Amino acid sequence: MKHEVLDLKASHLAERSSRMVKEGVLPFMRKNPLLAGALLFALLSSIYWLFIASNRYVSEAHVIVQRTEMSAGVAPDITSLLTGGTATNRGDQLVLRDYLLSMDMVRKLDAELGLAKYYSSWRIDPFSKGPSNPTIEELHRYYLSRVSVEYDDYAGVLIIKAEGFDPSMAQAISKALVRDGETFMNSLVHGLARDQVAFLEKEVTVLGRRAMDARRAVLNYQNHNSLVSPTAAAEAITAIVAKLEAQRTQIQTQLIAMQAYLVPDHPNIVELEQQIDAISEQIDEENAKLASPQGNTLNRKVEEFQRLEMEAQFSQDLYKTALVALEKGRVEGTRTIKKMSIVQAPTLPEYPGKPSRLYQTFLYCIMAMLVAGVGHLLLAI
Repeated sequence: MKHEVLDLKASHLAERSSRMVKEGVLPFMRKNPLLAGALLFALLSSIYWLFIASNRYVSEAHVIVQRTEMSAGVAPDITSLLTGGTATNRGDQLVLRDYLLSMDMVRKLDAELGLAKYYSSWRIDPFSKGPSNPTIEELHRYYLSRVSVEYDDYAGVLIIKAEGFDPSMAQAISKALVRDGETFMNSLVHGLARDQVAFLEKEVTVLGRRAMDARRAVLNYQNHNSLVSPTAAAEAITAIVAKLEAQRTQIQTQLIAMQAYLVPDHPNIVELEQQIDAISEQIDEENAKLASPQGNTLNRKVEEFQRLEMEAQFSQDLYKTALVALEKGRVEGTRTIKKMSIVQAPTLPEYPGKPSRLYQTFLYCIMAMLVAGVGHLLLAI
């Protein structure tokens, strides 16, 4: 008897609920399809965000790229004046940010941590996981949705955030980014230093050969003209001419004095005149060695020798400068290291930071209602 009463009540409730659906819900859905669709979408999205969406753990690291060399004072720029600090490493940190978000970084992480297989695991909900057997472009796009690297322009800190579906993987990705980032920056600096040193070594070789050729040209000229220094020879001839002119002046003074009391054909006067003529001929001969319209004189040799010697000295100075630059480049290359100073080590998250379930639920419900409202308004218009 009791079982029959219970069956009658159950059947009565079923009929009542079906009648409510037919008489209330179905007509409402037919009259307001947009609102019904919005309510259905809000219900499904709420179920997804509250019960289905996979937990995502966020590991965070803060780093600064610093140079180890002692540089001279750098003039402050606009950024440093506005932020109250120096902006000398801003370019390095932006380069590092670009590398950490690059496709090369994705390849390294995939080879080291199995990124593609991890993000496409069946344990992850279908809306959060990555594509199965993805191409490198697809994996890179998904990687950008799970890893962010932002530069804090005021503090000068690079903020690295890596998302994983378990804490250990999130921390492993963050640690790999910090480690590979420092390796990349050091290889970049050392590669540039090696290129500079190689260029300087090539220039030193060329300039050394040029200096040797210039010195050899000076030696060949000295041997060909049998002169160690045409300049010294010219100075010696000039001294001889000056001495002869002084001697001729003295003799001319004596001659003028004797002509005052001796006859013109006196032997002493004739002797003095002969000495003056001989000295004059000697002076003309010595002057002809220095300069002559026919060329091949000592002044031309002095000019050629000075030109060769100047080229040799210039080549020697260039060679010395290149040697100094080479040694300086080698020293700078060995001690220039860009160190990534860790302000905050990669964290091991203890609770899932994403998704924000209540926030996403309310957001999707509000969006659904807004879309339904706008659609209803358009239909009414």
